[in-house]
Amino acid sequence: MDAQRQLHPEEPLPPVSPGPVRVIVLFPDGDDTDEREWLRFLAANPAFDFLRDEREDIYGPDDGRPFSAD
Repeated sequence: MDAQRQLHPEEPLPPVSPGPVRVIVLFPDGDDTDEREWLRFLAANPAFDFLRDEREDIYGPDDGRPFSAD
C-alpha cells in the first residue's frame, strides 16, 4: 500500500471487466498477533452477527455429556 492507501499488486492481474473486486490480504507467518486481538477481530466481524440471535442458543448447560481426554 502506498501513501495514498492504494494497493499495488506484485503480479499482473488477469483482464476483467470494471467493477467490484475481492481482495484477500495475507500476512506473513510469525506475526505476533495474540489471541485477544483475534478474539476482538472475530467479535467485531459482521459474518458472525447471526450468532447474536437468541434463536441460535439451542444448547444449554444440561445438554451433552462431559468430555474426558483420558
